[in-house]
Amino acid sequence: MNAADALADLVEISPQIEVAAVVAHDGDMEGLVGVPEARASLLARAVRELLDGAAAFRSDQGRVTQLHAALAGGDLFAVTGTGERAIVAVASERATPGLVFYDLKRCLAAVADET
Repeated sequence: MNAADALADLVEISPQIEVAAVVAHDGDMEGLVGVPEARASLLARAVRELLDGAAAFRSDQGRVTQLHAALAGGDLFAVTGTGERAIVAVASERATPGLVFYDLKRCLAAVADET
């Protein structure tokens, strides 16, 4: 499934997700929903910097596979797959983190199955 279709399915089954995007390792946006085009590159850069920055603090030099940040009006979630892409979402403050991570992983797997 292409990234745009996978993200459309994601926000349909996960109403707590307000914004989502699939980001390639090189920072290119593969698909997005709820993100203004003018802010897409900022979001892509920010999620890569968050994931890379968090990985720098790991003692085993491993990569970060998921990240959860609490925001004033909701939460930011990021998941990396086995490939070179990541998915990021902003969810309402009432979102259940475990369910959001599950949905993000399924969405990322659907995108990976296409390639």
